[in-house]
Amino acid sequence: MVIHRSRYGRPLGALLLLVAAFGLSGCGVVAAPFRVTGAVVKAVPIVGHPVAAPLDATGDAID
Repeated sequence: MVIHRSRYGRPLGALLLLVAAFGLSGCGVVAAPFRVTGAVVKAVPIVGHPVAAPLDATGDAID
């Protein structure tokens, strides 16, 4: 069995790696768990908003 390698394989792979790196470099990826957890905690009656305030502040600080 012969494996055929395209001469365009490396540049295409490097381009895909570069696009993935730019997509994951945003602060939104890091702040997302704090935002989601804050939104879930806010659903708890009476104590939800005070407990979610530090999580929201952390998400804002990361962004």
